[in-house]
Amino acid sequence: MSAGPHVGAAPAGPAAPSAYDGWMGLALDEARGALATGDVPIGAVVVDRAGAVLGRGRNVREAEADPTGHAEVVALRAAARERGEWRLGGCTLVVTLEPCTMCAGAAVLARVDRVVLGAWDDKAGAVGSLWDVVRDRRLNHRPEVVAGVRAEESAALLEGFFVEHRRADRDPTGD
Repeated sequence: MSAGPHVGAAPAGPAAPSAYDGWMGLALDEARGALATGDVPIGAVVVDRAGAVLGRGRNVREAEADPTGHAEVVALRAAARERGEWRLGGCTLVVTLEPCTMCAGAAVLARVDRVVLGAWDDKAGAVGSLWDVVRDRRLNHRPEVVAGVRAEESAALLEGFFVEHRRADRDPTGD
């Protein structure tokens, strides 16, 4: 994960609405909540055109023993339930880490208008770093991408988690 720019990615830049920062703050709150269950701290929110939060999600793979329990999928499911339909046109998916192929595909299939991301995922990202699923011309829907929103904060949360995770692996007693 990194905070730097990638080829083919749209930077957040000064033109990004200030709402993105606030929405990313909500996603970061969700990410912090994942720490209590030992899940990787990734958080997501789905907001509608008016800026109302329709869905929130955090990683729950460990908590629920669910390989699809990624923050984005949880948030998209909650938003679809709130809206009463699976089509989420007019919505923005905000996530602290660049979505993987499953989550990028879910965003495309849900027809979200925009994906706003914090840190890049150089190992599994599918929104411009390793792959670029959301802007594949062969697909019938291509969300706008706004990248780098509160990237340093998002990356720091993940890096801190993995430092602690590695430390616990080396010394399970905590000494």
